[in-house]
Amino acid sequence: MRILVTGGAGYVGSVVSEVLLQRGHDVAVFDNLSQGHRAAVPAAATWYPGDLASSQEISAAIEAFRPAAVMHFAARSLVGESMLHPFAYLRDNVAQGVNLMEACVEHGVARFILSSTANVFGAPETSTIDEETSVAPGSPYGESKWALERALRWISETSDLRYAVLRYFNAAGATEHRGEHHEPETHLIPLLLQVAAGQREYITLFGEDYDTPDGTCIRDYIHVVDLADAHLLVLDALETDNRLYHLGNGAGFSVRQVIEVARAVTGASIPERIGPRRPGDPARLVASSDRIRRELGWVPRCSSLEHIIDSAWRWYQRHPNGYGP
Repeated sequence: MRILVTGGAGYVGSVVSEVLLQRGHDVAVFDNLSQGHRAAVPAAATWYPGDLASSQEISAAIEAFRPAAVMHFAARSLVGESMLHPFAYLRDNVAQGVNLMEACVEHGVARFILSSTANVFGAPETSTIDEETSVAPGSPYGESKWALERALRWISETSDLRYAVLRYFNAAGATEHRGEHHEPETHLIPLLLQVAAGQREYITLFGEDYDTPDGTCIRDYIHVVDLADAHLLVLDALETDNRLYHLGNGAGFSVRQVIEVARAVTGASIPERIGPRRPGDPARLVASSDRIRRELGWVPRCSSLEHIIDSAWRWYQRHPNGYGP
């Protein structure tokens, strides 16, 4: 199948592009490199530099490549930053996503997969979050994704576009060739690896007074290759109906637990300091992915936290500057 990947120069998008190519699909990447890296784009993928803010540029790419499906990863994606700059998130993520949907409908693209987020749930009352949990976005970032989810529903009702919404919990880990490199880096595991490698002095724990067993936030970590596998299963499932799935391991780890595993994997001491809470951070976000397991047979293959961190550490040792020189 011919698949256009927006944000394919970013972390998850580049890994999904790699896996799609390995499974025999024809892949094109559309990215403005505002957050991604040209070096992350697989060499076998067709490259379309462009910006979703331009309806003309995305329309031209779709017209040239003629994809049967689009996977949409491109977005501003930092919860804390969205609390400081809400207009940028609410404007850019929503408007650019709608530009993409409109181009898909105009050019007859039949399938659309949206990379969404657990942050559509701000502070859920249940211990695990399934697809029936009431949505209450925890930040402007989460709100922007929720807006796109609702937009897809109406676009599907008024056109032939079928869609899937995949709500990720914490993507982590790496393949042999692709890993996590953000500028600036805000994600816990790559920050820990930078401390282990001597590139940072310490790791900051943003709050230790949450209502959790050790006072630090609990998150559900999922290997990025398991995310990619879910995308391929959902791509086939869109033959029949729209889909909504949560992607996680169903197991939560606190920040302190992740630090201890990183110390064990890297052999480094990883000094820590306590900082203030970050706005928009709920105490606990853990997924129930029972629906996609039951309906599509998805099973995470790289489910242990040790495996996730070890794969990231091995990539980081080979690429200490990420995709930089």
